[in-house]
Amino acid sequence: MNITEKILAKNSGKTKVQVGEIINAKIDLIIAHDVTTPPAICMLEEKGLKGVFDPDKIVVTPDHFVPNKDIASAELAKTLRNWVKENGIKNYFEMGCHGICHAIAPEKGFVRPGQIVIGADSHTCTHGALGAFATGIGSTDLAFALYKGELWFRVPPTIKFVLNGKLKENVDAKDVILEIIRRISVSGARYKAMEFTGELIDQFSVEQRLTLCNMAIEAGGKSGIIAPDQKTVDYVNRASGQNLTLNDFAWLQSDDDAQYEEICEWDFSDLERVVACPHTPDNVKEVQNLEKIEIDQAYLGSCTNGRYSDLLKAAEVLKGKKIAENVRMLVIPATTDIWKKAMKEGLFDIFTEAGCLISTPTCGACLGGHMGILAEGERCISSTNRNFVGRMGHTKSEVYLGSPYTVAMSAIKGYIS
Repeated sequence: MNITEKILAKNSGKTKVQVGEIINAKIDLIIAHDVTTPPAICMLEEKGLKGVFDPDKIVVTPDHFVPNKDIASAELAKTLRNWVKENGIKNYFEMGCHGICHAIAPEKGFVRPGQIVIGADSHTCTHGALGAFATGIGSTDLAFALYKGELWFRVPPTIKFVLNGKLKENVDAKDVILEIIRRISVSGARYKAMEFTGELIDQFSVEQRLTLCNMAIEAGGKSGIIAPDQKTVDYVNRASGQNLTLNDFAWLQSDDDAQYEEICEWDFSDLERVVACPHTPDNVKEVQNLEKIEIDQAYLGSCTNGRYSDLLKAAEVLKGKKIAENVRMLVIPATTDIWKKAMKEGLFDIFTEAGCLISTPTCGACLGGHMGILAEGERCISSTNRNFVGRMGHTKSEVYLGSPYTVAMSAIKGYIS
């Protein structure tokens, strides 16, 4: 079996599973936020179902509409807060110590190799970077899983991506995943697991791997996954305070005779920086081949590229420089701990002197909710994951997706560069 099938087999009590088989699997971790969890809570209340399966296996943080932008979002947060208290859920991260759910869960050590991780948010696939089977679900399935601690899955076929080569300077994991999506399209991995391996993955940091798996859903993927190595174990140990070894996860390697629907082997040594142009993540073009596309806003943040390493890359570009006149740049660290580290390490000085605005962690601008909404005709170069029509505001605005390097350089130039 491959790594995905092994995890699904283990959690469903089977020795082996087959592609297409319907299984019922135990859940190791549920990640919940302020938008999709309240509807699940209401469903349980309407059915008279009290309690949760295991309060220690649920991680909750308000992230999408915080700070609350209106009464409706305040009520969502209140519902979440009250439910957490009623059910004794200790792993709750309120504003001031919170973060975007797909950044704070691994940061705090809740995600481990071999787990099944679910959340009512499509970018739950991020956590596959740590060797977990992680996938997004809807609020109805969330309600069931919160109560029962299990959920049904159809075992997905797997596409294996063998990524080789050495990236050029300032070409990053974001460029790699955008190029992969360009090659296979936004539906190329529909309901399939995307398994990433190869010498390029070996070179990547865990944070780069998180970026890669985060956007598996943008290719239609059920999940993205990377087998654990020593970097994974070191990251998990630092985050969780555990003393795990790689031998603990030896079973998570895909077998040599594992079956794949397809194997894509590519060398990315010649990859240039790319951006996804409006209005789909697979409309990818090399930055150097674009005409001069002026921007109104640059956005650095999100569950894709809001980690400390992402902020550091942008700061290296911005140091000693100013963003272009008529451009506004938003820098939003993904968690409070990232915010604190960036401040202590002097990154905030670089950003503010360049003319950037720095905010508390929030998903707001990424989903067009608040704190960075685009007006009609405006363009944004963004380190986020989606550029659909109206994604960040007006239906006649445009979103271009790029790496932290590209976002920062474009902010300086005033056009995508």
